[in-house]
Amino acid sequence: MPREERAGKENHEPRAARLKAKPGYRPEVQGLRALAVLMVVTYHVWLGRVSGGVDIFLLISAFLLTMSFVRKVEKGTPLRLVSHWLHLFKRLIPAAVVVILGVLAGTWLVLPQSRWPDVLNEAWASLLYGQNWLLANTAVDYYAQDHSGASPLQHFWSLSIQGQVFILWPLIFAGSALVWRLLRRRRDVSYRTVLMVAFGGIFTASLVFSIGQTASNQAYAYFDTRTRLWEFALGSLLALALPYLKPGKALRVVLGWAGLAAMISCGLLLTVDRSFPGFIALWPTLAAAAIIVAGQSGSRFGVDRILCSKPLVALGDNSYALYLWHWPVLVLSLAATGIEKPNLVQGLAIVAGSVVLAVLTTRFVEKPLREWHWPQLRAWRTAVVIVACGALLAGPVALWQTRLNAEEAAAAAQPRELTPGAAALAPENAGKPTPEATVIPAPAAMKNEWADIDGLCTDQNVPSDPLLNGCLQNSKPDKVTKRIVVLGDSHAQQYMAALGPIARDHGWEVVTLLKGNCRFGAESPERDADCNAFNKASAAYVMEHKPDAVFTVASLTHKEAPFETEVPGYLEGIKPFTDAGIDVVGVRDNPRFAINMPECVQKYGTAAPECNPPLGESLAARSPLDAYRGKVDGLRLMDMSDFICADGICPAVVGNVYVYKDDNHLTKTYVQSMIPMFEKRLLASTGWK
Repeated sequence: MPREERAGKENHEPRAARLKAKPGYRPEVQGLRALAVLMVVTYHVWLGRVSGGVDIFLLISAFLLTMSFVRKVEKGTPLRLVSHWLHLFKRLIPAAVVVILGVLAGTWLVLPQSRWPDVLNEAWASLLYGQNWLLANTAVDYYAQDHSGASPLQHFWSLSIQGQVFILWPLIFAGSALVWRLLRRRRDVSYRTVLMVAFGGIFTASLVFSIGQTASNQAYAYFDTRTRLWEFALGSLLALALPYLKPGKALRVVLGWAGLAAMISCGLLLTVDRSFPGFIALWPTLAAAAIIVAGQSGSRFGVDRILCSKPLVALGDNSYALYLWHWPVLVLSLAATGIEKPNLVQGLAIVAGSVVLAVLTTRFVEKPLREWHWPQLRAWRTAVVIVACGALLAGPVALWQTRLNAEEAAAAAQPRELTPGAAALAPENAGKPTPEATVIPAPAAMKNEWADIDGLCTDQNVPSDPLLNGCLQNSKPDKVTKRIVVLGDSHAQQYMAALGPIARDHGWEVVTLLKGNCRFGAESPERDADCNAFNKASAAYVMEHKPDAVFTVASLTHKEAPFETEVPGYLEGIKPFTDAGIDVVGVRDNPRFAINMPECVQKYGTAAPECNPPLGESLAARSPLDAYRGKVDGLRLMDMSDFICADGICPAVVGNVYVYKDDNHLTKTYVQSMIPMFEKRLLASTGWK
């Protein structure tokens, strides 16, 4: 029969018949894949919690991959790894590129400019299957309730791990096949046995590593490929053992329903967000394994009757595209509407839009390329498709990044008099309008606006307490005239943009002991145990090293009323220092807001009321520092709020400089513009020369 006639006949066969003809095809697994993606989508859209659905995806992908390769080896079919990889990524990459291009269009239309650089970096990482490592290194909170502030490409982390395993696993199959051929010359050993040993070792090592890493650094472990390998290994072990697992009809029914109940209830019954991917991920993966073992129950009461239903199997066919689309549709929709969390109707609209896009992507991108075969030079032409898809994405991303870099450089090169920042609020500049200029820093540079500290503590400044291993210091002057220790959190760190340069000019050595969201003060129930322990260790360090002064932030601002209060246990915390003759500098805190201030400007403009909230909704009418005066000798108080808020408002932009890098941290650029005023007040409060 001619090729064209055979193709035509195959295309007119019923779909169900074609599927049954596929070796190893299991419709209940396709239905299980559909349920897993529904769990992921539902939990993301409405619950903001981990569902275990992604873990099931990982197991299923390894299960199917293992079945395919074992059949090849046992039949003596050449593995042709390069051809396999090309065919696989020819199917995966085009749909991913379409979604990423859609995300880039949505980013340009919806997201503020300060978020563009991160999205572009993640576009590269997603294309190259390295998104999980990028997110791990930036400690992304995957469980944040407000998804409107998340990256629309964040969900590519699991696809990146899968892509890495899709390269690694065939190498294991090939290596095991070589070992098997060597071993069977001497003893009767099966290929499955060799694989069992290999994947058993991977399962054990990875699970032990995952449990340890999840306990010590869960935010990193969540995205770490090494902590997820055991889930793939479990899927492979399941595929290898399945021919030997032959439960009866009644047990298949029980296994199927028990697995389904456990799978769906995982995220509902357990507070597992901060425990994945450690041992708790055994819950959804073993639940899915039970369903796969149940397989075709042969009973009308079996769960496979549901999993093999046409709607679920059809959804399973579109599961890859649905996973690709649901997250960016959710994130961009929330960002466009200003909604933090969708209600039932809004969520249904998001899900419906995602399903439509998924079906279109599968029908017109994924399926045609999967079924497209060339009679000659197939591998070479497949590689061309992959490279062309990559180039289709790489071109726009590279051009966009080049443009952003040029805009950043142009903004930074403006004459300083056009961007005076805090100097615009100085008395000598009162009444003088600030010339029109581009606001700095450019949105693309906002990620670099943390205050710089030169490096880790050295020599005698190295702490003995391991809690203080993050100790940082500025470069030691040739002649040290004073030694200062900075205590507290990121609001103390931000002032290093002023204190650091001033210290260099005066020959001061500055050491910083900082912990996020941990304002310095005596032990208090209002702080968590880790913060109290850190502050206790910091205080002991100060008493041991006896610096000339300690720098702190002496008030505490809030996003809601009361907008500013005293720091819990502040006077009790600094009293031992002052009693030892150490000066303590306490600076007033800066405002916190319910919105991201630079994004507000990028969306509404510098003059918008939303970006210029009233002073009364930012700081206390009477400074909490006033309550400290005269109570502790040696406490030197500083208030820089008049260079942050003025004329009854606390603006997002002053003197053509962004005051804030987010909703509560001052930009490095703005603090640097405060240096002359900061130095004057610091010297005045301490009496230093």
